[in-house]
Amino acid sequence: MGEGGLTSLTAVVSPPSPPRPVTRPRRRRRPVLPRVAHFASFGAPGVLVYLCFVMAPILISFGYSLTNYNPFNPPVKFVGFDNYRLLFTDSQFLTALQVTTILTVIVVVVPNVLGLGVALLLDRKGWLYNALRSVFFTPVILSSVVVSIVWSRLLDDRGPLNSLLRGLGVAHPPGWLSDPDLALYSVASIVCWQMLGFCVVVYLAGLQGVPAELLEAAEIDGAGPLRRFRAVTWPLLAPSLTINTVVLLISAFKTYDYVKVITNGGPGSGATATIAFDVLQTGFDSNHVGYASAMAVLMLVIVAAVTTVVLNFLRRREVDL
Repeated sequence: MGEGGLTSLTAVVSPPSPPRPVTRPRRRRRPVLPRVAHFASFGAPGVLVYLCFVMAPILISFGYSLTNYNPFNPPVKFVGFDNYRLLFTDSQFLTALQVTTILTVIVVVVPNVLGLGVALLLDRKGWLYNALRSVFFTPVILSSVVVSIVWSRLLDDRGPLNSLLRGLGVAHPPGWLSDPDLALYSVASIVCWQMLGFCVVVYLAGLQGVPAELLEAAEIDGAGPLRRFRAVTWPLLAPSLTINTVVLLISAFKTYDYVKVITNGGPGSGATATIAFDVLQTGFDSNHVGYASAMAVLMLVIVAAVTTVVLNFLRRREVDL
């Protein structure tokens, strides 16, 4: 075999060269500045409004609460947490806290229960039920001041309700707004009346979201109306219950306008005075802005704590269901 043959044989037998590593193209990182500008253009207005109208007043109120600030009695002195310590020994504030707690419990429970019952009755098709939904929702869109004025006239000692009771033979009708034992429950009933329509609408939205297939399957299995409601409808209304409870809780705890217009904190010594009412009375009528700010900050802490606990409990119930 000649040299040419050996050369060709050697070329065939020689091992192949190792493959060259494949280099992936590096991903180019997007510039940070355009992303920040994009976020700022959409998020900055909302964040700015939140900081100016929510966080700034809270911080200013907290700063006032650490002083004895009175605009008509300078100079301003730093007192630390003395205002907060005084709150826990102030009988007026403790009474207002008790009144607010009773009012909140009534306003959270009664519209929820009645709203669910009314929503079940109105969960039908037809023009009559649509009209009734509008009727129940009308009080929600009315001003609370207007509602308070109307009901204060109706529940007056010489108002239509007591006149009707006298016509029916009741010699001494109850003083709905003048009796210290009844005034708070009368105010709570007025708040419940106005908030009932909101609960009805929220529960109606939840009822319309219940799948008809589940109700039909439960009916085929032999479940009656009560069993279908308890096993199918009520668990699926958990989000509606959460919304109503949280909204009613916050609305009831900051009740002021009803008390101011209907009873002005009376009758007697603070029978219907809520914490919000005491805050404004102390801050604007008595000009003790520092002490009123401490009351407002403590009310904020209580509302935030109670709302967080209730919200977490109800959300956990939604997950479990």
